[in-house]
Amino acid sequence: MNTPHAPLRPDEVARAWGGMTRAARDAAYNNTAAVAESAVLSSAREVASAAFRAAHPLHLDLRYGPRERNRWDLFPTADPDAPCLVFVHGGYWQRNAKEGFANLVAGMRAQGWAAALPGYTLAPDATLTEIVAELHAALDWLAANGPKHGIAGRIVLSGWSAGGHLTAACLDHPAVSAGLAISGIFELGPLRDTYLDEKLRLGDDEIAALSPLRQPPVPKPLAIAYGTRELPALIENSRSFHAWRAAAHQPGPLIPVPGADHFTILHALRDADGLLARQVPLLLD
Repeated sequence: MNTPHAPLRPDEVARAWGGMTRAARDAAYNNTAAVAESAVLSSAREVASAAFRAAHPLHLDLRYGPRERNRWDLFPTADPDAPCLVFVHGGYWQRNAKEGFANLVAGMRAQGWAAALPGYTLAPDATLTEIVAELHAALDWLAANGPKHGIAGRIVLSGWSAGGHLTAACLDHPAVSAGLAISGIFELGPLRDTYLDEKLRLGDDEIAALSPLRQPPVPKPLAIAYGTRELPALIENSRSFHAWRAAAHQPGPLIPVPGADHFTILHALRDADGLLARQVPLLLD
């Protein structure tokens, strides 16, 4: 971890938060600073994604709403009834775009799955409440219009980082059969004490309504994954959210990805034989 602050164990994060400096709180959620190769890994993913989109150009940038980023990239298979992985990009709700994550669905397509990636408006141009509403609208559109583009099968909703949160927040959508939340944030309250809130501007009501750990668990299968080399706050979010769901007897495994950090964990979904790519079909059993 490339910060001057000694990392806390995951179980220490909540207890120590009140006594931490602002710099330490910022570092607790700064995945980019914590992974020395983050820029290289992100650049490689974006290059591979551009090539993937160029090879599959027939159903790109399909509009589902009025704002510029309200667009889908769809990757159907020959079988319109094949299951579909919907992947929601991350970036703490305030950076990145769907175009840079297209290659992550290659592993599922190798297993015969369709795939789809929605865009959404970023903070501060949209509040988190508006972002969640956009994703619900995107799923409405996919349910209504997916079949005409060759996607009519069951949907597993997935996402990474902020997309992991959005997966949990949208798991209740009727078009979604199951979910895979990767490296997500499920309790939003601490973010208000960090640099992330400069664009998010979270309020009390929004934190309460949109923190999955404060809402009744959705009764659908949800796998929750994290890398064993992630920041302790991220590990604690995943562990706590899984425990919350398990206490309510809701289905879905907790998946620690051995040796993975916040960026390399995506390889476990990208690769057809990756730990997470092998897990996705099990969610529909």
